[in-house]
Amino acid sequence: MSKIALITGASSGIGEQLARIHAARGGDLFLVARNEIRLNELKKELESQHGIVVNVYAKDLTLATAAQEVYDELKKLNIEIDYLINNAGFGGIGKFHERNLTEDISMINLNISALVSLTHLFLKDFVACNSGKILNVSSTASLMAGPLQAVYFASKAFVTSFSNALAEELHDTNISVTNLMPGATDTKFAKVSGMDNTKMFDSSVSAKSVAQDGYDAMLKSKLDVVSGLTFAQRIMTAMIPFSPKKITLTQIRKMQEVKP
Repeated sequence: MSKIALITGASSGIGEQLARIHAARGGDLFLVARNEIRLNELKKELESQHGIVVNVYAKDLTLATAAQEVYDELKKLNIEIDYLINNAGFGGIGKFHERNLTEDISMINLNISALVSLTHLFLKDFVACNSGKILNVSSTASLMAGPLQAVYFASKAFVTSFSNALAEELHDTNISVTNLMPGATDTKFAKVSGMDNTKMFDSSVSAKSVAQDGYDAMLKSKLDVVSGLTFAQRIMTAMIPFSPKKITLTQIRKMQEVKP
């Protein structure tokens, strides 16, 4: 029997690629994003190519009621999901005191509050049937503080910590929680966040390869998976716990400064 996956942020980037990977395996989908036109285009394409059922739900997950509305919509359709993939998120560059506070609060609402709410709602169902998989898309940014992206890095640190804690809470069940930590990835994220003209995104990998790493890790019930780092970036990431914090913060700031 095919598995049903709920994927947020599914209209582009890693979320879209995750949808394509799951569809290619014969799994049905419930896709959530703000862009209804793109969702319906993807629905038509995937149903035609793979003979699966794709439900779409256009929703702005930064809204306080959105997670409950997504859950209620699934219940109304009598759909029980097998995989919850919390992918939706966004970032933004600039000094915190100079940035628009409303935008940063929306970032927290999406990157943290929506993820927590959806996880709470669907995890209760998973526990009731002792089955289910959760994939939370965090970031290698979760491993460090991020000057010039203070809120984004902090929000992803929350996701990693939260995901790992849940995984241990569920150690005696058939439910897994996997934390995906991509590096710089070739998606709309860089342009939207203003990161496309920084050293951080000089070397980026495809959203498809990151999505495949995350999906495979979820199926194997892995705790963490790092994806999309160059060899040099892997060395730098591994050295973070051993490097003086001031030096690390300076390096990260310089990597995130917009090029002249």
